[in-house]
Amino acid sequence: MSSLVKKSHQHAPWRQLLRRIYLVFTLLICLGLMGANPAMATSTSGDLLKTPAIEITVSLGNAANELKFEPSRLEFIAGKRYTIRLTNPSQLKHYFTAKDFADAIWTQKVQAGKVEIKGAIHELELQPGGVAEWVFVPLKSGNYSLRCSIAGHTEAGMIGAIAISN
Repeated sequence: MSSLVKKSHQHAPWRQLLRRIYLVFTLLICLGLMGANPAMATSTSGDLLKTPAIEITVSLGNAANELKFEPSRLEFIAGKRYTIRLTNPSQLKHYFTAKDFADAIWTQKVQAGKVEIKGAIHELELQPGGVAEWVFVPLKSGNYSLRCSIAGHTEAGMIGAIAISN
């Protein structure tokens, strides 16, 4: 019995080595497969990012402190690059809240003053006189709601609609 135990322990390092090789090989294959999509996206988006963005200005409120978005309806085409220039000419702070819309786009960046923000954005707050630029590419068609989520602003009519078509 002891000779069987010794023989199986002698082969144990080989089994561990084979398991490690198998694990590394499997990880490399998985990483290769995962890397294929970002590489394809990078080559496609590289061309898209070289094209000038379509610019749209949206005012959050106005100088008369009316609670509204101007314009209140925004239309985009999937696959095109846009810059929304958000301005707040009012004396009140306002939010540009459109979570479902934000989930349906790829955000390249949000620029506010000397700060550039990258990644998922769901809500932007603009102080009186504030300006921000949101550069993005719509990915998923649909109709999305826009609102100012400050208490009372949505109820007073500070709402809008966003449409993404193919």
